Amino acid sequence: MPRHKRSTLPGIPQHVVQRGNNKGPCFLDEQDFALYARWLAEYKTEFQVDIHAWVFMTNHVHILCTSHIHKGVSKMMQALGRKYVPYFNKKHQRTGTLWEGRFKSSMVDTDEYLLAAYRYIELNPVRARMVHQPNEYHWSSFRANAYGSRSSLRTPHKVYLDLGDTEEERLRAYRSLFAKDVEGEVLAQIREAIQSNKAFGSDAFKKRMELATGQPQEHKRKKEPAH
Repeated sequence: MPRHKRSTLPGIPQHVVQRGNNKGPCFLDEQDFALYARWLAEYKTEFQVDIHAWVFMTNHVHILCTSHIHKGVSKMMQALGRKYVPYFNKKHQRTGTLWEGRFKSSMVDTDEYLLAAYRYIELNPVRARMVHQPNEYHWSSFRANAYGSRSSLRTPHKVYLDLGDTEEERLRAYRSLFAKDVEGEVLAQIREAIQSNKAFGSDAFKKRMELATGQPQEHKRKKEPAH
């Protein structure tokens, strides 16, 4: 079956997902998480990528980011894989591929679409019933975005900064977005967009991205793994 071609543009936010091979684990202990985060911070700087939100689950990762150079996200993820996979295999005495093929990505419209992606990513541990509240999960950006915790990974997007004139206003407004989970049509659209490597946003946004990339941005509905 032919794989879906990724469409990316500098300056356009991307929702990136990478899953463990055969749904297997890609993190087995706290050191794994910590080193992945450290190396991601190094490579996002090297390849000029701003990271806005993330969650590292036991068998997959979500990253919301914006590249400032052509193929910046691809270069970042490739470099990270070349560093992390040999470390993981050696430490845990395994061989072979760690990831389920190439990472998937979806260009994200701004305004309510981007904030929906923030929520979708940071509510993953709650959706997976690993925790009751997103602030209980350590390996995500929620504490940084909702409570102002320091993080070398985080660069707020302009849409996030527009939530308030002061940091306290932004933090309070951001927390208010989490009164309920992403659900219904929006949830389906996010999952469909990731599965097909196509845009998540308004029809006008999809049309603009189609014209800019030369790749169709409409996607057919299909069943997508949860979380």
